[in-house]
Amino acid sequence: MTDVKSAPKATPQQMANAIRVLAMDGVEQAKSGHPGMPMGMADVATVLFSKFLKFDAGRPDWADRDRFILSAGHGSMLIYALLHLTGYKAATKEELSNFRQWGSKTAGHPEYGHMPGVEVTTGPLGQGLATSIGFAMAERHLAAKYGEDLVDHRTWVVAGDGCLMEGVSQEAIALAGRYKLNKLTVLWDDNEITIDGKVSLSDTTDQKARFKAAGWAVKAIDGHDMDAIKSALKWATRQDKPTLIACKTKIGKGAATLEGSHKTHGAALGAAEIAATRLGLAWDHEPFEMPQTIADAWAKVGRRGAKDRKKWEARLAASGQAADFTRAMKGDLPEGAFDALNAKIAELIETQPAQATRQSSGAALDQVFAAIPELVGGSADLTGSNNTFVAGTPILDAPSYEGRYVNWGIREFGMAAAMNGLALHGGVIPYGGTFMVFSDYSRPAIRLGALMGVRAIHVLTHDSIGLGEDGPTHQPVEHLAALRAIPNLLVFRPADTVEAMECWKIALETKTAPSAMALSRQKTPAVRTVAGTENLSAKGAYEIKAASGEAKATLFGTGTELALALKAAETLEAEGVPTRVVSVPCVELFEQQDAAYRASVIGRGTIRVAVEAAIKQGWEGFIGEDGAFIGMTGFGASAPAEVLYDKFGITADAVVAAVKARL
Repeated sequence: MTDVKSAPKATPQQMANAIRVLAMDGVEQAKSGHPGMPMGMADVATVLFSKFLKFDAGRPDWADRDRFILSAGHGSMLIYALLHLTGYKAATKEELSNFRQWGSKTAGHPEYGHMPGVEVTTGPLGQGLATSIGFAMAERHLAAKYGEDLVDHRTWVVAGDGCLMEGVSQEAIALAGRYKLNKLTVLWDDNEITIDGKVSLSDTTDQKARFKAAGWAVKAIDGHDMDAIKSALKWATRQDKPTLIACKTKIGKGAATLEGSHKTHGAALGAAEIAATRLGLAWDHEPFEMPQTIADAWAKVGRRGAKDRKKWEARLAASGQAADFTRAMKGDLPEGAFDALNAKIAELIETQPAQATRQSSGAALDQVFAAIPELVGGSADLTGSNNTFVAGTPILDAPSYEGRYVNWGIREFGMAAAMNGLALHGGVIPYGGTFMVFSDYSRPAIRLGALMGVRAIHVLTHDSIGLGEDGPTHQPVEHLAALRAIPNLLVFRPADTVEAMECWKIALETKTAPSAMALSRQKTPAVRTVAGTENLSAKGAYEIKAASGEAKATLFGTGTELALALKAAETLEAEGVPTRVVSVPCVELFEQQDAAYRASVIGRGTIRVAVEAAIKQGWEGFIGEDGAFIGMTGFGASAPAEVLYDKFGITADAVVAAVKARL
């Protein structure tokens, strides 16, 4: 009888080297990219994926999977290599060889929705780390809601020195520490290198002390010692607070002559260096080719979670909460979600209250909050001003995370980034409030949310000079135009309570875009006074008042200024000028309507005047070259709202004068 020897098995070091060669080959093929970080973190990633990360490559959407977030998104070949090696169907050899090319799923930085297994779009440093806070909060909240039989997973983040230098990292780590998010682990690629050279050129921060001060458990290890890595990851899973593992690594680890050099950060190694590196790693294979033993070892890693996933599916099927959990994770609204809101709209059309649209927004929340239990919201320390709190709502806090209101503190950027994470995780519909002028602070996260197409609702109150005495530092004038410039962001500026409620309905129904609610501090009269079954705001713009005859003028208004347009129309009609008025609650939705509808609303052939307490930019599409704009041309001032409107010439009389000047 002949002895059959077992085939040799791949060693962990060989598995890590597979990541290294794929990273350098992908970047070399593209002649563009960042090989240094993937090569440096290959050992950490190998231990994480093979021993700790709970996932099933065959089911990337498994709800109870661990989330892996590559905050250092420039090192995207790390995650592409891992997805390819572990057997994600979309991460083919062809996709890796098309790294950074037109039409490929392997974009220069990881992009959510392009490649299964990429949980979040990263690249702007610090935002992956900040978004991970939302993932970790969602896990704790849903575990409290549904039980740990259905929700019990971790969030793992790979972050670099740049992520920790960005200011948003402080907001993020402070939040995570405050909320004791113990299922969150950050693996810091502590290689002491940035593009320009040594980190010490620009920073001497003791990062470990900073995380400790924020309430994290911290451990430092050799990022190339696999036993130490394994021990540290196991340690992280036992902590009662978020964990930072400082992985001391060498950028470009394994490179023949460039190991440890900042030159490996953002450029291909070059053919000669790669050939020498292959020799040093004993890697005698063509680019993107994998030895069978190593391929088999990684494929086994990709299948490792299937058994846990199937057990979880059995628990879900047996659970009385299965239908609700599945609906929530899909992002579908409950049946009857708007019943109370619709009834309230009908009532308001009868009663016609005059109130600030921030109050109207709060009233909308009051009507939907109980009906849509996925809503989790808060404010950046402006709860009373933003009207984001629904009476009786429990606070989301450690150790009981079932609450639905979040005290974000004065952290607009961190809040907006975490909202993206909450939305991406699933099972939660996040909203968060601040003053509109501070959307400047949260704008990078709002933009990233629009790029990813997530449902996050940004409640932005105090939307104009109408906030009054706080003055120009707090009065947004360019912010509407700036927000409207972001693709795939719905910017709503409702004119009264009915429009505010309609806009909330649209924002909640829209799964593929974030929304920004521009809401007033000052009261505005009711303008929607006729009942109807159609959500008129969903068209983006609509005729709210017809002309008495063939229209000679068309007036456009939003928010608190729509009432001025209606008042001006009354004056013009009394003087024999047939005038129609158009409400424009959402420019983006109007642009999605068909050409015939847009033409009917624009009113070409009439004198066109727009009024908005903001800058003109963006209104040209409505008023054309010859139209007039009544609004702001500079910053505001400190004074009561009514004085400011008069002094800056944003009045019904100014609208009338603009029309008459063009008759």
